[in-house]
Amino acid sequence: MRYRDLSYWLSDLDEPLTPRAGLPGDTDADVAIVGAGYTGLWTAYYLAEADPTLRVVVLEREIAGYGASGRNGGWCSALFPTSLPALARRHGRDRALAMQRAMHATVGEVGRVVAAEGVDCDWAAGGTVLLARSRAQLDRARSAVAEARAYGLTDDDLVLLDAAEAGARCAADGVRGGTYTPHCAAVHPAKLVRGLARAVERRGVRVFERTPVTEMRPGAAVTPAGVVRAPVVVRATEGFTPALPGHRRTVAPVYSLMVATPPLPAETWARIGLARRETFADHRHVIVYGQRTADDRLAFGGRGAPYHYGSRVRPGFDREPRVFGALRRALGELFPVLGPEPPVTHAWGGPLGVARDWAASVGLDRGTGSAWAGGYVGDGVGTSNLAGRTLADLIRGVESDLTALPWVGHRSPRWEPEPLRWLAINAGLRVMSSADAREHRTDRPSRRAALFTRFLGH
Repeated sequence: MRYRDLSYWLSDLDEPLTPRAGLPGDTDADVAIVGAGYTGLWTAYYLAEADPTLRVVVLEREIAGYGASGRNGGWCSALFPTSLPALARRHGRDRALAMQRAMHATVGEVGRVVAAEGVDCDWAAGGTVLLARSRAQLDRARSAVAEARAYGLTDDDLVLLDAAEAGARCAADGVRGGTYTPHCAAVHPAKLVRGLARAVERRGVRVFERTPVTEMRPGAAVTPAGVVRAPVVVRATEGFTPALPGHRRTVAPVYSLMVATPPLPAETWARIGLARRETFADHRHVIVYGQRTADDRLAFGGRGAPYHYGSRVRPGFDREPRVFGALRRALGELFPVLGPEPPVTHAWGGPLGVARDWAASVGLDRGTGSAWAGGYVGDGVGTSNLAGRTLADLIRGVESDLTALPWVGHRSPRWEPEPLRWLAINAGLRVMSSADAREHRTDRPSRRAALFTRFLGH
């Protein structure tokens, strides 16, 4: 397999992507971690940092960063898939706010570790600007800020921008306003995950690649090469979780696709903005996201790809020409200076994990030693770090502010069996897409989209 073909980020690495050695046979460990993406590696990092005597083994089907950690949009943000009001309804206002504050702090924690470990991942803490390009989007921007104020968050966390202020940060076409938060950094995701893998190895963690786990059971992770016996086994497989026995309906793998332009000249960037490498999106329903890369490309993605029947994950699903075309047109609409269909040098995609109630979770079943984290709905670059720190405390039996957060121990319901799962997810995608098109035509909010959002528990 040519790992460099999986994303622009992996193709840009100045290192060989030769897999590490596989598991040599049956092995004993204190903690076995399945998956060498952000969640697995952050968990290993904080375990090794807290207790260097722990024997920690990470098992990876391909190479570190093969999954979403090497293909995502590069937003290390404080975004969490469950809204503050939804968290407050389930857990109370104080615990909901504690969750959001923990996410805010997580961005700084990732920056701290990146600096301490010498991980050169093009870190740029420029924040995020969310543009409003219609009356409906501007209404949602105002509502987002009002909601933040209702929970005690200030302009230091989220601020409403007028048209001039938003355009000064990101001069997209038709901007009427927007919001800005400083709680985000643009990163090169593949450099981050590969540097993190080296950091955990320096701390004594053993990482075995090209070692697929075929079964997870209490006290063991089973692979074709042997069994890793450990009192704690961590599932850190996110969008690839449905391939594990017994987990077909744990999360739904929903694809997100991206494109990247060639490096753009300085005069083009002078017209676009993003001078501090702010990450950017707008307030539409079907999420799009972008960043200015360190080498002056525009990397831009979105969630328009269909869900595939039976929670299937296949390499061929990474490439949907229809979606790539839509992303190019959306980018040209945002920034007319690029032309109606901007040139792209790279196009790629991959699955992310969505729980049935849209709620990320982390936990440890002390009776079986089974631990897990995931369901990030695409917001995993930062959230996975919080998950890793939390799992490290749970596994070591440490009670902390992290282990008291409301997502700890949450059990999402299982997704419906097919064909209901396929019908529901793809119907939701169509509702949101049509709502965006209608709002663009009429400049009025979509009632159907609002109803569907409430149905999801947001």
